[in-house]
Amino acid sequence: MNLAVLRHHHIAVPLKFDIPHRRSFRKKRGTAPPCLLSIPRFRKRWPREPKEDTRVQDQGNVDLQDEPRRHYRAFAIAVGCLMFLLGVTALAGWLLQVEIVISLVPGFPSMAFNTALCFVLSGVGLAASTLAARRFRATATIAAGLAAAIAAARLVEIVTIGRTFHNVDVLITRFLVPPDFIAKIGGGMGPNTALVFLIANLSLLLSLQVEKKSQVVQELTSYVVMTLGMIALAGYVTDAEQGYRWGPYAAMALHTAIGIVIFGSGLLARSWWMQPANRAQIPLWIPAAVCFTGLLVDLYTPLGVANGILYVPLVLTALWFGNRNAPLFFAFACTVLLMLGFFAVRHNEAALWQEIANRTITAATLWLIALLVYYFMRNTHHLESERVRFGALVRGTPDAVVVIDERGTIKNFNPAAESMFGYSPQETIGRNIKMLMPEPYHSEHDGYLAHYRQTGEERIIGTTRMVSGRRKNGIVFPIDLSISAVVTGHTKTFVGIVRDISERVRQEERMKTTLSQLEAYTAELERSNHDLDEFAYIASHDLKEPLRGLHNHSRFLLEDYEDKLDEDGVRRLNRLVRLSQRMEKLVNDLLYFSRLGRQQLAVKRTDIGLIVKDVVATMELLLEERHAKVIIDGRLPEVVCDAPRLTEVFRNLITNAIKYTDKPAPLVSIGYLDRFVGKDGTVARNVFFVKDNGKGIPQEFHEDIFRIFKRLEKSQDSDDGTGAGLTFVRKIIARHNGDIWLESEVGTGTTFYFTLGKKREGQNAAA
Repeated sequence: MNLAVLRHHHIAVPLKFDIPHRRSFRKKRGTAPPCLLSIPRFRKRWPREPKEDTRVQDQGNVDLQDEPRRHYRAFAIAVGCLMFLLGVTALAGWLLQVEIVISLVPGFPSMAFNTALCFVLSGVGLAASTLAARRFRATATIAAGLAAAIAAARLVEIVTIGRTFHNVDVLITRFLVPPDFIAKIGGGMGPNTALVFLIANLSLLLSLQVEKKSQVVQELTSYVVMTLGMIALAGYVTDAEQGYRWGPYAAMALHTAIGIVIFGSGLLARSWWMQPANRAQIPLWIPAAVCFTGLLVDLYTPLGVANGILYVPLVLTALWFGNRNAPLFFAFACTVLLMLGFFAVRHNEAALWQEIANRTITAATLWLIALLVYYFMRNTHHLESERVRFGALVRGTPDAVVVIDERGTIKNFNPAAESMFGYSPQETIGRNIKMLMPEPYHSEHDGYLAHYRQTGEERIIGTTRMVSGRRKNGIVFPIDLSISAVVTGHTKTFVGIVRDISERVRQEERMKTTLSQLEAYTAELERSNHDLDEFAYIASHDLKEPLRGLHNHSRFLLEDYEDKLDEDGVRRLNRLVRLSQRMEKLVNDLLYFSRLGRQQLAVKRTDIGLIVKDVVATMELLLEERHAKVIIDGRLPEVVCDAPRLTEVFRNLITNAIKYTDKPAPLVSIGYLDRFVGKDGTVARNVFFVKDNGKGIPQEFHEDIFRIFKRLEKSQDSDDGTGAGLTFVRKIIARHNGDIWLESEVGTGTTFYFTLGKKREGQNAAA
């Protein structure tokens, strides 16, 4: 039966037909493709995510996005209607007692009443099973169930009672048809016919109840049904009664055989409609013709192997089917044909075992070919899956991917390359890759490829280097290019991965500019330090010399003329001596402060407790004069520091605590805290403190006291100090990557806190 009407002769749209192509189609044609026009209507009528199966259809039960499925469904409905008409016609022949309608050809077997009834029920079940409404599915279930029950009852009767009884056939017929007409027609439903209706309707019931994976069962059943029908037709064509009559039982009528072939094709179309990914890619009449031809030859030449080889093309047609199991299905169908062809004819007892061996060898050959085709299709499917996955990766990567052949012709141009260079794939594919290159790469590229083809020498393949690319608008920009070679058989393809590094180059240029500025600043700083060293040299020699002269001459005047001057003159000379001495101290402190920021630290692990004890020992006279006491509160740790500088820190803090006090017995406490929480909530770790019970410092002066030469209590005649001690302390602590702060309460006392940053032992670099 020619089923070419199942398929349209149209050009299949490839899977990688993407949105940009669709947009270009609308621009050129002025309208969208038919499948795109139907999508909005489909989405309005049905939810985006169906609850049952991805195979949900609209009210007409048709997936509007899959044109072939409409034809499969329409064909299945048409087959159901045709079977219904065939059954109704045969029933009308029984009821009206028209023998030619029942027998079709005088002398041929007649279609039994129950066979006609099964055609009606099976046709209704097949057509209704393609409709989504609940009432249609219920109708299909009832109709297919009744047909399967009638066929099963007939098979049970044949197996248990025998060929002379037709109780199932006459059960209904005797109430509607006169007994003499029943006796005249005789016969009944044959075992082959009953078997067809049983397995076909059971597969239909299975697909209605279990939609997943039932498509494979129904497709296999359809092949068996068509095979049994074609065997009967071949028996009529070749006058081989064994083809349509199994043993001594009732035979299959001619129009019954035709209806069964049609029934099988309808089941096959329905199976393809259920899962369009597995639909055939060739017209159905090709494997059908192979089956029919092979069976004819098999019936006429039952002996030998060559006739079975005719089924090989049927197995090979599975290559055009989407279902990977198709070659196994066809091998099974061919095995059934071989067995039926063997049992359909009488055999010579002398050659029986030879025929059996030939049939076995033929079946084994068919299954071997089917397995080879199966593994070939499976590997092809895996390769296609990898190709689709690789294509998705190439399309989704942010880097441009350009594929060329050995002559530099562009074969692939991904969306990132389109965005980077400004060309569309249509403008680049088929053209030379040098269109994307500026000079001198544009002129040198063909020569490099020619040299590579001649010598095989690889200069840039397998490496990444920075070159330049040219956009469609002529702008040249820097790129990172990585090229790899892919060998397929005798063909070599080059895959280039391109990354736009314009931003990176701009960042590098900015970094170079910043480095140049930093080098200039460093040179300027070195010059400033040099000038400062010169200033220190001048101050230490040139400034001190006149100061010493003033001091010495003032002393000389006092020694020589003190008895000749009045009291006011002596007082003024004494003041001049003290001021010159103070000026010399200020100059010395200023020079020390300048050196303090530039001298390197000589750090090593030091016991802070020993430093404090040494400081207290050197200040013993001052402590006795002021009746002061210094205590160590707890154990002081060992730290990595510059010991002489830290000694100066503690000496200045202890001296200030003793000098600026209003208590008769000054008390200084020195300690260490693992964790410190200040009054303002600040938290610090590894904190040293120097606490006194002196006058206290008002809040507004907490920062001023660290300014150089700043004294809160100063006397013009005093020579106690210059006010640079706390400045030196902050500078030394800062050189140790630490911090210093204080908490004070006027009239109660002050506590200085400081931390020391972490340094490596033996580190002598300036901070």
